Formats: sequence, structure tokens, C-alpha cells
Amino acid sequence: QVQLVESGGGVVQAGGSLRLSCTASGSIASFDGMGWHRQAPGKQREWVAVTTTGGRPIYADSVKGRFTMSRDNAKNSVYLQMNSLKPEDTAVYYCNARISGIGSWGQGTQVTVSS
Repeated sequence: QVQLVESGGGVVQAGGSLRLSCTASGSIASFDGMGWHRQAPGKQREWVAVTTTGGRPIYADSVKGRFTMSRDNAKNSVYLQMNSLKPEDTAVYYCNARISGIGSWGQGTQVTVSS
């Protein structure tokens, strides 16, 4: 099973930016796809941005135009650039990898947006 390690979370004021990173233990070029999800306190985990290998990312309506997902196959990493952050973006953000129909998750990184 692939290991995923997220980093880059923190505390930021509303309107600020953060860049999350996720590094995989295997070659992400061989994965079916990757994505970012988040879970706010008391809420279900929801997807934020997902992509298939070679495909463009698609974004949840709540983050469209503010978040950008990118990847660097050479570093086996994906990123989530988050701009114009809002208090409602506060959550634990998880990286997900899909390999032959099986999903793997990172441990998550906390993002807190203060008003």
C-alpha cells in the first residue's frame, strides 16, 4: 500500500493563502488518480479536488476559482494551492491516491482560517 505524507497546513487569516503538499512513496504517474479531500469538525469528509493521471483536475464548487491542484511526477508529489481562504475552509485536509481501484489516505494536515 502506498504511503502518503501531507504537509503545509497551518493557521491563516481569511483572505490568505496556503500551499499543501502530498508526497507518495510510489510513482504517482502509475496511479489511477489522486485527490484532495477535507473534513471539518462534525461534518463528513468531502472531496475538494481530484484528478486522473493525464487529466485535468476538477474542483468542488465551494473551492472553484480559489484552489488549484497541481502535480510533479518527478517528485511523486501533488499540491493544493489555496487562495482567498475563508473560515469555512477550516478542516483537516487529506491526500488520496487511487491505485487499481483501491484508495489510500494520508494522515491529514490541519488548515485553520481565522476571521
